[in-house]
Parts: sequence; C-alpha cells; structure tokens
Amino acid sequence: MAIQRLEVSDTAYSEANVSTITVNSSHIQGRCDISIYNSVASGKTDVPIVVLLHGVYGSHWVWMRLGGVHQVYQQLKAQGLGDFVLVMPSDGGLWEGSAYLPLPQGNFERWIVDDVIDTAVEHCQCVTTNSRVYLTGLSMGGYGTLRLGAKYPERFAGLSAHSSVTSLADLQQFVEYPVSDYQCADANEADLLHWFSRNRAKVAPLRMDCGEEDSLFASNMELSKHLSELNIEHEFSVYSGGHEWPYWNRHIATTLRFFNQLEQNQSK
Repeated sequence: MAIQRLEVSDTAYSEANVSTITVNSSHIQGRCDISIYNSVASGKTDVPIVVLLHGVYGSHWVWMRLGGVHQVYQQLKAQGLGDFVLVMPSDGGLWEGSAYLPLPQGNFERWIVDDVIDTAVEHCQCVTTNSRVYLTGLSMGGYGTLRLGAKYPERFAGLSAHSSVTSLADLQQFVEYPVSDYQCADANEADLLHWFSRNRAKVAPLRMDCGEEDSLFASNMELSKHLSELNIEHEFSVYSGGHEWPYWNRHIATTLRFFNQLEQNQSK
C-alpha cells in the first residue's frame, strides 16, 4: 500500500461535513492533500464516492471554494439526489499541473487511482471497498478523467468530463513548461485515443461537455467524433460559456445527476 501516513483535520475546528487530509504517499514520494465533503447520515454503508479532479494552477480546495460543488450537491440532495461522498484531491502539486500522469517526478496516476480512493475508504465509515467510484474533472482534470477512465475502466462506474484538455498540445495553452516535459516512459501514455481504443468495450458510461466560447471547444468536438468512430457510446453536450468557474459551477449539477441515474440503474 502506497499510503504511509494520514494527517486528518479535527472536526472541532473544521467546517461541518468537511475533512482535510494530508497523505504521505510513496507513489508521489511525498505529501499531498485531499478535501472530503461527507454529509451522509451515520449508519449508511457502501456509499458511492465522486472523485473530482481540478485543473492547472488549482489544488484540492478549488472545487468547493471556487466551484461551490458542495452547495450544488446539497441543493440537489434537497430535490432527491442520492447519497455521495465528494472526494477532491490535489493533483500532486507538480509545476502548473501534473496532468495526473505517471512521470519521473511521481506517479500522479496511481496517486488518484490507488491512494485517493484508499484514503476515502479508510477515512469515511460509510465508504467501503464495495462503494462505486465515479470520476469527474474540469480542464486538466477533464483530461485526467478521460485518460484514467479509459486506462482503468474496471475502477470507475461512470465518467464525466467538463471543458477537457484532450491532448498535451491542448495543455500547452495553460502551462509555461514545454509539454515535452510531460512525456512518459511509454510513448502512448498520454494519448487518450490509445487507451480508449485499447479498452473500448469496457469503458464506463461517459458524458462530456464544453462551452462554445471555450478555446478547447474544437478539440472536444474532435475527440467526440473519434470516440464515435471507435463505437464508444457517450454523450457530448454543448453549452454557452467559456473556460471559467461560473460554467463549471452550473454544469457540475449535470454530472451529479448523471451519476445519480447510474446509481439508480444499479438498484433496478
């Protein structure tokens, strides 16, 4: 197990339902942070989790403090949404963003796929190894969602990607480091279509969206076209808006409803 130690915030000094956890992980050769929002009533078990991946420049806190995801979740709960635990990790803190890739500086992929999920199981009494895991993200986090979802299809029950970076060329719009620094040991590692093609029959239910004013709109349209050519069933929604937090605050609700419907389908 890659987790070497957890340091957990004290509920006496924390916002209701929020935990901040620092994880010392051998995968990333150091410490990294996770915010968890858990308003599930005591006594429940096997509650599904939603892992939310942030974009460049961000960290574990941005989905709540810039995106208000916990408020959106509570509003939807009042309308009948089922229970979820929201798990919001840092990407690992590399450069402007790690892209959630396995790099020489750290295996930021396994940090998400192993450590973050294991931390949720260890910390939240309502989460178990039987809990289904849903994955979503914005921008670089959308790229992480798509790549990890395609590479590890057995790990995730549903995927939702907002305003996604779809390639390292897209990522270059947002980072100062040359994207050649993101090259992995395997030349195909960063290629979304490599993983989608390899695991096309096993990919979890997938949705994507992008704003028409977003600089990534054309590449998202192109990716959707390629997924269709691979006969990978998916939903691609086009909305107004750009690459900005008001857009993601509005449309994270669609993701939570999508995951909720998948949960309901499991119980039929």
